[in-house]
Formats: sequence, structure tokens, C-alpha cells
Amino acid sequence: MRARRPASRLPSSTSTSAPHAARSRRPLGAVALTGTAALAAAGLIGLSAPASAAVVAAPVEVFADQEAFDLQPVGSYETGTFDASAAEIVEHWTGQARDSSGSVLHRLLVVNAAEAVVEVLDIGTPSAPVSAGFTVQTTGVTAADGSVVPAGAVANSVSVRADGLGAVAVESDDKTDLGWVVFFDAAGDGGALGAVRVGSLPDMVAFSPDGTRVVVANEGEPAEDYSVDPEGTISVVDVPATVSAPAQPAVSTADFHDFEVGGSSVLDPEVRVFGGREDAGTVTPESPLLFPVSENLEPEYATFSADGATAWVSLQEANALAIVDVATATVTDVVPLGTVDRSVVPFDPSDRDGADGGPAIAIGTWAGVEGYRMPDTIASYESGGSTYVVTANEGDSRDWAGYGEVSRVSALGRGGVPPVCATSPAAGSLAPAALGRLNVTTANGLSADGSCYETLYTFGSRSFSILDASGQQVFDSGSDFEEVTAAAAPESFNSNHTESNLDGRSDDKGPEPEGVALGEIDGRTYAFIGFERVGGIAVYDVTVPTAASFVAYVNNRDFAVSGEDAADPAAALSAAGDLGPEGLAFVPAADSATGEPMLAVGNEVSGTTTLFAITVPAAAEPPVVVPPVEPPVVVEPPVVPPVAPGDGDGAGAPGAGAPGAGAGAGNGAGAGGADTSTAAGTTRDGLAYTGSELAAWALPLAGGLVALGAVLLVRARRRAARLRG
Repeated sequence: MRARRPASRLPSSTSTSAPHAARSRRPLGAVALTGTAALAAAGLIGLSAPASAAVVAAPVEVFADQEAFDLQPVGSYETGTFDASAAEIVEHWTGQARDSSGSVLHRLLVVNAAEAVVEVLDIGTPSAPVSAGFTVQTTGVTAADGSVVPAGAVANSVSVRADGLGAVAVESDDKTDLGWVVFFDAAGDGGALGAVRVGSLPDMVAFSPDGTRVVVANEGEPAEDYSVDPEGTISVVDVPATVSAPAQPAVSTADFHDFEVGGSSVLDPEVRVFGGREDAGTVTPESPLLFPVSENLEPEYATFSADGATAWVSLQEANALAIVDVATATVTDVVPLGTVDRSVVPFDPSDRDGADGGPAIAIGTWAGVEGYRMPDTIASYESGGSTYVVTANEGDSRDWAGYGEVSRVSALGRGGVPPVCATSPAAGSLAPAALGRLNVTTANGLSADGSCYETLYTFGSRSFSILDASGQQVFDSGSDFEEVTAAAAPESFNSNHTESNLDGRSDDKGPEPEGVALGEIDGRTYAFIGFERVGGIAVYDVTVPTAASFVAYVNNRDFAVSGEDAADPAAALSAAGDLGPEGLAFVPAADSATGEPMLAVGNEVSGTTTLFAITVPAAAEPPVVVPPVEPPVVVEPPVVPPVAPGDGDGAGAPGAGAPGAGAGAGNGAGAGGADTSTAAGTTRDGLAYTGSELAAWALPLAGGLVALGAVLLVRARRRAARLRG
């Protein structure tokens, strides 16, 4: 779920490009890294330096091997809006204009929740993205069911098909009412093509790989006072083959009724079903609780299988994954995603674990603590003929006026809330410098009699996971994210996004991995994971799902600039760089204006949309082997006395030149031609060069030229491969 705040508007929207300043680096190793074996060999790290644009002069960097993979910010579009979700979800589209020019358009669609619109950016020049001069119409649209999208409606998500048909998920001005999907032409001027009605609070929309369907995650959040709690549902929309809007009967709804008590499917007890109107005390005879499971589950994000037959939908607060049969719009399974055992996987649980109760980096293991994964964004890919789902394990809680589940550990045992059990492994670690400051849920972990908490459960696992098609985990990044960021920017470890600080988010969800995008480059699949709080993008090679490896971490942020603390917010917003990465979109080389792959990132706090260039050198050409040149054997020539004309002995002089190549006639009169040849070879300025002396400089020179040619050939082939994308 996203908290939306009033906008703090700055003068105008601008674009900025990289200032091309040199990046300072120091060896990786300020903090011992144990989470990923590959990280131990990481090459270099850069610290941010002051900058004057949204692309900072010296991004924070960690690379396993920068020669093999490089990620650099090259341009940014600024809305001038601070901490109001002015740049959230991003989607890229490349295609031909509809007019007679036939020009190729390179566009980014960016959800700006602060203005409740979808902005359209022209990224034909990635170093200088600019507004296309219009936004996508999402309000005032008459839907296929006769309803009209009201002026107060909010755009939440956008997706575009290859031919330009776009879809926007739009929640109603009252979020508990039914929402819409508004359709538009990405090659057009932003005008709406029509709309269909879907479920309550449509939070995410995505086209199937073949473009025949759209899936919508209808989150169904409750009213603040829990007077209303809509059912969470998943809409499946059959869309036309043309760039046009579907009719209302094209919408089917997948619900969770089969998983209610007595339904045809059994809900795994590990799926978190809690809170709701019953706990809030808002169930009345006039508003009975008919479907408690359906009201409780809140679909967050969706992704498809390659054939479009299956969709996976994250149920974040429930710590679960729904599996959907797309053709029948049926939820076939709800799979719990388990926890991370903090007695095994280390983390930093406190913002007051330093000297004198101050902040510090203190990554360690803690008994009696488990972390719910609770993914937000998910994405899928194929490997070895099987589908895998990548999850960004952000964590989220139910925290409303009518019901809330969040408590610090130190507050347990007060205000009618049960304490930590004396027998809990965590019982001896309740001080502020230990677990006392940590935020946990009050909904889980109680003993059988409900008198105390045996286990403490946190929100999110500060990691990303890879699941198989059935929802079973095959990989988790463990403590990598905290260890990498601790080494990368130790003075700003677990910083917040609105302000720069040390250890500020350790007591909550740490780096807070929220967004994920996948991209294939030269036959390898990479996962790009955005950290909402401390910022930055982590990159992993996930080609082999069970053995994903760390590749890079790049944070386009200047921690010397703190947004909330700045005297001049306008200057701070631009100088700080990217704050609060939310949505990510991978741009394949074939669709990129540069011919090389890129990454687009929407940042909800800074209101910036930033483009990163991705450089992966082409596979190395086989080396051209040049045989070594043996040093010549120098043989001193015999001394031959000069022979006067006419004194030949009939054998002729052994001249080798064309002029002067006398052969002798055998009568002693043969002298050859002009006097430029001797028995020793050619002469220049009266100096003689022997054949062995010629070899002494000619053969090494020839070998060097061959080697130089080989190097130039390899470079030319690499350059050609990179240009081909």
C-alpha cells in the first residue's frame, strides 16, 4: 500500500543529464561481507560527492566486476515535487508514430500520483528526457458500463502492449468503490479510448505476453475506520487485437470465495488472515461478514507465465502468492511464502545500537525472531523450460485507525498487549540496543493460550527470493542487501529516503526492497531490485535460478543532501538525486534509442524518473595467436675482395638486385649493371646490409604489425556486436 501526502510543488519540471565527474572509489572491504560468495570478489566502490542535478556526480557504486557489467545514470526528468509520489510506476514503449512521418517514438509512461495522472516522457535522447507535452487522460472517461471516472480518481499503474495499446489502473475517489481500467494509445496524444469497470482499488495492471489479456490486481484496502472492507479480487480482461477499448463483458473476476470456510479449496493456515472488520468491531447486522477471507486478502502485483496461461499475484499483507488460471479467471491456489529465521540470517534490528545509544551498523543474528517475506513487486522469467517468479520482499502491515498490528518490541506487555514470553529465545534481548526498538506484528507469534509472544515476527525479509512455478523458494539473497549497503555507504547505512541519516530504518524494514524488473542481455537474465528507503538498484544474475549471484549496486543519491533538513527544498531536491525508488522498467537494446539496454526508475520521494545505461561487453572473441618471432641468427658474411670490371672468373658476381644483378659471361668481362649490388646484398649510402641484418629488424616489425592488426580486429568485432545490441 502507498501513503500519499500533499504535494510540495517546485517551480517546473526539468531534465538533467550526468555531469560526467570522475567517481572516487575505494576497495570494498569496510564491512565483512558474508551473504554472497561473489561479493567477496567485488571490485570497487564509489562514494557520492556533492552534485547540482538529479543525476549526481558520484553515485554510490559496488561492482562484482565492472568490466563485465556496468550500470550508470545518464539522464533524469524532474517533476519538482517532493515526497508526494510524483513518479511511481514506469513503463517503456517504442513504436512508430501514427502520422505520415513514420518516426520512431521512444516514450516512458510514468504514474504521477501527486497529480493523479500518467505523464508521457520522450526519451529519444536518454541523457535529456523531456515531457511529450501531454498526459494520459484518466478522468472524465465514460466507461463501457456507463459509469464515468470521477475527477478525484487516482492512477496507480500503467502497462503498454507492443502495438501501443495502453492500460491504466485507476482507483475511485473513494478507494473502497469499484475502480476502472482506462485504455489509451501510447503513440497518440493521451486521449482515452474508453474504460471498463473492475474491482476496488485496482493497484496494478499488466498485459499478457501475447497481448490478448490484461490482468488487474484489485487490492481492496479497507476504509480508514474499517467501516467498509472490500473484497480483494483479480480482474482478467480480454482485449481487442486492435488499438481500442474492450466492452464490459470482456471482464472476468477471480475471487477467493472457494477458500472461505466450507469452500471447495482449503486455505493453508500459514496464510495470514487477520484483523479485518471483525477485529475492528465494525461488523453489524446490516453489514454482516460473509466472506472474511476474501475481504482479508489484498492482491498487490501480478506477473504472467510466458504462454500467458498462468498468473501469479502477490498478497503482500497475507505473506502469500495467489496462482491464477487465466483462461477461466480462477484462483487455483494460495501459497504461503514462509519466513526468514533471524537466528540464522543476520540483520540489524535497532537504530540505537551504537555507543551511548546512538546509531551504528550492527548486523547480527537474533534468536526468537522471524521475518515474513511479504513481497510487493514480482516478476517472472523462463529458465531451462520452467517458470520462476522473482519477489522483492518489502514487507507491509495493516495500520489503520480502525485496526493496527504494529508495535515496537519494547511496547509489548503494555496497554493490554501481551508481553514476550519469559521462555522465548528473545526474552533476554529486549533492550533498545537489542530488539526493543524493532517493529513487529501483534497478530502472530502468541503462545497457544494467547498470554504472551513466543516468537517475534517482522515485516519483510530485507531480501529478494526466487520461487518455482508452485511458489516454492529456490533462492533467497539473505543478508546481502544490508551487507552491501553497509559497505557501500557506511555513514548512511539503512538511511531513510526523505532525510539522510545513519541506521534510521534498521528498527523497521531496513533497505526495504520494493521494485523488481527483469531483463535478458546476451543470453543472461538479470534482476534489478530497487531499495525504497536507502535508495539504489541492486543487480543479480539470475540465469541459474538456484545460484543467483550479485553483480552490482548503484545508488544515484548524494547523502550529503538531506531533503527534510534542507533550508532550500528546491535546491535540495535536485541535488539529492533519486529518493525512494518505486517502479522499474527494463528497456531491451532493440527498443532503446541508444541501441544498448537501459533501466528506467521512478522515484516517489524525489519525483524523478531516471534512466540508467547498461553496458555488458560482448563475449570476448577468441584471441588471435601470433607465433613468437625467434631472434635471428646473425652469420657474419665472408669478406669478398672487390672485383674490377673485366676481371671476372666466369662465375659471375652473386648480386641479388635487379640493377647490377650481373651474372658474368664466363669470360671475365661480366660486371652486371649499375654498381648498386654486392655479394653481401643491397647497399645504401655505401653501407652494406646483410640478409641476416634485414631479418633482425624486418621480422619483428612484421610480427608487431600482425599483432596490432589482431587487436584492432577484436575491438572492431566487439564494437559491431555492441551496436547490434
